[in-house]
Amino acid sequence: MATAQSRFGFVAFAETWNGRLAMLGFVIGLATELLTGQGILSQVGLG
Repeated sequence: MATAQSRFGFVAFAETWNGRLAMLGFVIGLATELLTGQGILSQVGLG
């Protein structure tokens, strides 16, 4: 039985962490591109 205190699904807690991790991934991807001089597609062999 799901309650209002549930930590699963589309709740504010999950969405907050999803946003934080997405921002972290974007910054890491940007830093990797700046350090290597290659775009993300080139790094994974698609460009």
